[in-house]
This record gives sequence, structure tokens and C-alpha cells, in this order.
Amino acid sequence: MHNPPHPGEILREMYLAPLGLTVTAAAMSLGVSRQSLSELLNGRNGVSADMAIRLAKAFPNTDIRFWLGLQLQYDAWQAEQRAPSIEVAPLSSLSAAPPT
Repeated sequence: MHNPPHPGEILREMYLAPLGLTVTAAAMSLGVSRQSLSELLNGRNGVSADMAIRLAKAFPNTDIRFWLGLQLQYDAWQAEQRAPSIEVAPLSSLSAAPPT
């Protein structure tokens, strides 16, 4: 898998920019603070389930699964990049004795 864009980048470039929407106007329409939307658009926050519902209602050609799927793809790729540095003992190497 390639490095997927942050959902905020997709929102900004494919949805807000073509409509000529400012962050302030879009935030008002979505019912969120300007700061909250700005943090999403700048990749500092992800798409929550609540935000996904708001985006799906604002952009009827999308649904909650679309927005959450974008976030999942982004998060999974980021986690895969960190995976080599995460040390875990395989559970199969632990004693299979039941707790007493």
C-alpha cells in the first residue's frame, strides 16, 4: 500500500476547495468549531465517527463509511510504518497453563 493522504487533505482539496468554501463557512455548516475543522484539514486530528456523520450529511454523495474508511487507511499505513519498532512477545511463546 502506498502512503494514503490524510482525510483532511481529501476534504480540503476535493470537497471544500471546489465549492470555494472557507474553513469558517464549512465549520459553521458542519456545526463544529473553526479550530476543530482546521485541525482536521491540517492533519492534526483525524475523522471521528461524529465528524464522519457530519461530513456524510454535508456531502450527500458520501457516507460515514467513506470518511471512516479514509481515516482507517491513513491510520493503518502510519501504524505499519511504526511496526518494526514495536516489540511484542508472541503469545504462543508464553506458558499455556491456565491461571490459578
